[in-house]
Amino acid sequence: MTAPAIGTPIQNFTRPATGNKNISLSNYKGKNIVLYFYPKDSTPGCTTEGGDFRDQVKNFEKANTVIFGVSRDSIRKHENFKAKQQFPFELLSDEDESLCKQFDVIKLKKLYGKEYLGIERSTFLIDSNGVLVREWRKVKVKEHVTEVLAAAQQLD
Repeated sequence: MTAPAIGTPIQNFTRPATGNKNISLSNYKGKNIVLYFYPKDSTPGCTTEGGDFRDQVKNFEKANTVIFGVSRDSIRKHENFKAKQQFPFELLSDEDESLCKQFDVIKLKKLYGKEYLGIERSTFLIDSNGVLVREWRKVKVKEHVTEVLAAAQQLD
């Protein structure tokens, strides 16, 4: 599946999320959305990235922007990660990889010489009309959230 192109509407999706919720894109019309995909709960880079979003959540709210983190972890793991890190936003579980495939973030990765398929750290900014306006792929965590926030503040 090819990823949505910049300037095109995002196809609606519904995923199970923390807080005993099902999150649907269509429920957030009128809000900008940051959808950030990360490899795994409770790993150093993912904890840092989530913490950076957490620390800026008020500024994202002022920019009419909702944040959702997405990985293939289970809701139970997400709930533990969210509680431990005090994330004020929901984490979406994508165990069947349907959302990962919709955004084309499953990539061949290497660790200790072994190849495997995993989530490539990626962030997508969707405007209040449900249109993809920015994407960041192969994200390096340092300064990333600042860049996403600046882009969100330019919307609306």
